[in-house]
Amino acid sequence: MSHRQTQQPSILITTDDVNRLTLLANASMTRSPRVAHFLAREIDRANVVPGQADLQGVVRMGSRVKYRDETTGRVREVTLVYPHEADIDLSRISVLTPIGAALIGLSVGQSIEFQTPTREKRSLTVLDVQTDPMARIRESSQ
Repeated sequence: MSHRQTQQPSILITTDDVNRLTLLANASMTRSPRVAHFLAREIDRANVVPGQADLQGVVRMGSRVKYRDETTGRVREVTLVYPHEADIDLSRISVLTPIGAALIGLSVGQSIEFQTPTREKRSLTVLDVQTDPMARIRESSQ
């Protein structure tokens, strides 16, 4: 009997994001092990590009992302942020959530399947990505 693994889309992450996200995943292994492991796996399989690379249409930290939940058909627009910046009322979701970890590095048109904390499989498709170039400048100066 063969075990079929869902093919995950290729993703792009900058060296700057890889460094910060790796530290975050490692620091969160005790508190949020399932999501931390998922984020670490996403980082490991990512194609890493220089921090100054033009990644138009690719989800990065600070990106405003419109996606469709393929299970419900619902379309949402969120900003992907670090945990300390998360605020659901402002649609700012943490990269340390299953949806946040699933979104990082995806490009417009790509879909990914992931598991929720209740272990149900979900799938989402990226519809649009907007990245504020000034946010990248502010982040790199921190």
